[in-house]
Amino acid sequence: MTSIAAAVRRHPLIAFFVLAFVIGWSPWPFWAAGLTGNTNFLPIAPLIAALVVAALTGSLRDLGSRLIRWRVPWWCYLAAVALPLIVIFATAGIYGGASWKFVWADIAILFALRWINPLDGPLGEEPGWRGFALPRLDAIWSPLMSAAVLGTFAAIWHLPLVFSTEGNTVGWIGLVSTFVITFVYCWLFRRANGSVLLVLLFHIVQGTITPETLGYEGQDVDRMLMLGFVAWVVVALATIVFDRDAWRATPRAVEPVEPRRVLTTPVVQQSL
Repeated sequence: MTSIAAAVRRHPLIAFFVLAFVIGWSPWPFWAAGLTGNTNFLPIAPLIAALVVAALTGSLRDLGSRLIRWRVPWWCYLAAVALPLIVIFATAGIYGGASWKFVWADIAILFALRWINPLDGPLGEEPGWRGFALPRLDAIWSPLMSAAVLGTFAAIWHLPLVFSTEGNTVGWIGLVSTFVITFVYCWLFRRANGSVLLVLLFHIVQGTITPETLGYEGQDVDRMLMLGFVAWVVVALATIVFDRDAWRATPRAVEPVEPRRVLTTPVVQQSL
């Protein structure tokens, strides 16, 4: 156990991704054997991986501070709420055919539950992908490259959902969309001074109102998801083209705060 902990401390980023995949994909073999019904994936895996590695590396305080970091530019709150709503309603307006008959009370309840449910995507993923992994990726690569690396890992991590019954409404387009929207998440995270709270809000709003919420079914859902993918490509490119500063130097508030190691040197007393 001591050697494992030492290896995690030397390579925290690798340890995080390994744990996220091992835990997240752990139900997959049992699902293939018909032992777990429709469940072949654990959305809580990035959260668990982040907590374990952060505990072993002494960076839990940094992760916790990001989760409650609410003092950010006001427009970040607006972007976190407005961007997902604009994408879903704009694509629905372009595609048409939605019943638009939904109960706002149900949406409000779902919105509230997603804040506290670690088995749902937002709380299960954001502390890990953005709160733990992204600052450390930014310390290695440029902001644009680290977003691409994180998007690749996050997209591949969702692979089991393509094969499970509960992932049939996502399909392969969901993996590509995950890669693209990661750039938007990373942009918001950096502009919000490294706040996990803001990207958590973004993720919650994004998944609260979906094509199914608007009354789409079957192939209409697939077409809506395709339109949504195109819309997120436009949004991601807009953040890169029109806000180039966000993709240059990483703000200090976004950098990971690792515990300082205190070096002590023995004091040699000389006798006269």
